[in-house]
Amino acid sequence: MKAANFDYQRPLTLQAALRLLADAGGSAKVMGGGQSLGPMLNLRLTRPKQVIDVSALEDLRQVGQQGDAIRIGAAVTHAEIEDGVHALLRGGLLQSVASGIAYRAIRNRGTVGGSLAHADPAADWVLAATALGAEVEIASQAGTRRVPMDGFMQGAYTTVLGEGELLAALWVPRLGPAARWGYFKFCRKTGEFAEASCAAVFDPARKLARVVLGALDGAPQALPALAAQVARSGAVPDRPSIEAAVSAAAASKDAVDRKLLAAAVERCLGQVLTPEPVQ
Repeated sequence: MKAANFDYQRPLTLQAALRLLADAGGSAKVMGGGQSLGPMLNLRLTRPKQVIDVSALEDLRQVGQQGDAIRIGAAVTHAEIEDGVHALLRGGLLQSVASGIAYRAIRNRGTVGGSLAHADPAADWVLAATALGAEVEIASQAGTRRVPMDGFMQGAYTTVLGEGELLAALWVPRLGPAARWGYFKFCRKTGEFAEASCAAVFDPARKLARVVLGALDGAPQALPALAAQVARSGAVPDRPSIEAAVSAAAASKDAVDRKLLAAAVERCLGQVLTPEPVQ
């Protein structure tokens, strides 16, 4: 099937993009790499009157540091993070996660902002960003606002983005030198969406201890009691404790899914508690 007719716009500045988005009155779609929007257009699951391509906007292509946080422009691709193009993103959780997203062809085009805005429950960036305690920067003609990842994704494919708004950047706190992290997902085969996933970040400098489940029916779910237990004991909890925490956070999942999620948590925490820091 082919997409329904639409007007294609490729603005040269962020302000021009925001103006087009505001003028469209809710009838436009913003396109980053097009790796999710493209198939939806072709299947006619969405029929916008206008597609606004922001993939080449310099305002959204930059990575920089401000204070103790790294600002990642929404149009930065997965492949650029995987390849270490930006020095600030080398050698940590984000580079590791980027290398495992789908296939290289997808990573070459797909963008951080596009993935976050699409808000697929099985996607990697929504999970990793939530575990890191990141924030998204949302822009409109009225200005910008920042929203914590914990409140950004409201459900499957649903976010707080309103009419006339686009996701401009992801703000990721820098981890301290003693920080440890883990990331594990089960896929039917390499490159496919996760059936179960878990991300964990422990950073004494920020007093951060987070274990987060992904690939659920909606937004990622934190397991605070389990994270506190790991921080306190310095060991992977026993399987019954993990399964109890998973069952409470993923009650809507069936028994098989909960077993997969528990195994993902166990393996993720095994990465965290390796003898040497992974950063």
